[in-house]
Amino acid sequence: MHAIRQHDFGPPDTLRYEEVPDPVPAAGQVRIAVEAAGVHLIDTKIRQGDQGGPYPVPELPMTPGREVAGRVDRVGPEVDEAWLGRRVVAHLGMASGGYAEQAVAAVTALHELPDHLGADGAVAAIGTGRTAQGILELAQLTADDMVVVTAAAGGLGALLVQAGRLAGGEVVGLAGGDAKVEEARRQGATVAANYRQPGWADKVRAELGDRAPTVLLDGVGGDAGRAAFDLLGPGGRVVVFGWSAGSPLAFTSDDVYARSLIVSFALGPRIMQRPGGVRELETRALDDAAAGRLVPLVGRTFPLAAAADAHRALEARATTGKVVLVP
Repeated sequence: MHAIRQHDFGPPDTLRYEEVPDPVPAAGQVRIAVEAAGVHLIDTKIRQGDQGGPYPVPELPMTPGREVAGRVDRVGPEVDEAWLGRRVVAHLGMASGGYAEQAVAAVTALHELPDHLGADGAVAAIGTGRTAQGILELAQLTADDMVVVTAAAGGLGALLVQAGRLAGGEVVGLAGGDAKVEEARRQGATVAANYRQPGWADKVRAELGDRAPTVLLDGVGGDAGRAAFDLLGPGGRVVVFGWSAGSPLAFTSDDVYARSLIVSFALGPRIMQRPGGVRELETRALDDAAAGRLVPLVGRTFPLAAAADAHRALEARATTGKVVLVP
């Protein structure tokens, strides 16, 4: 089979399309003929060997990728052969071989897919979707909320915009670029702004009038995240789940006390260690996607051999929605 292999940490060109032996599932595992593999911004950090990231640096050589969807084409010992031929999606763990034509997964990680849910939407739901479910569990959105979502045209942001509207509230969608602002509107944002434009926060305030947002869902951080934070009214709620700008949302205890804010962090350990575990979040995300309640935005697909191009596009912030590799 073919897979993306990485022998050194560094730029996107370290991702090489190579021929490798077919994987053989061990006891309790299955092999999946991959139809779609998810790509994350965190994959680019792992590729660089980022020691400051939230996940351990993998040993090299390795095949990146943590989410795959496809059909089970082989089962290992102690696995029911009834799995053969089933359409499934699985989260493999960090840098665990998803960028490949075939991938091995524990049978306990599998979710069977309904026929009407595509492989690309499934890999978005099981990874990005489960994160969205964890964030929403903390946010507890209601019809009375006005929600500010940063990176509102991304795979995660689009789901959060949809969730705000599904709850019956209003959504302020913030994105980096005019085309992304329009995507945020298509996802349901009632107010949208380009946070790369000078004075964007004042324009949002003018459009809102005497209304103040009640919730901030922020995965950007940096200056844009802080400006979004300053939009919140008294008693507002903040859920921080990342900092794609390179630095976390900066605030002090005085900021929190002055406006009686509630701040939560939906970072990896918090979600992974929640009661019920992450599988419950995966199931919820897949059920929502299949039912059309929270529909993953699949932006760009790349051939497996062009994984380096997918990483370049992510790092250049040139994508909307979920990025997917197709063998």
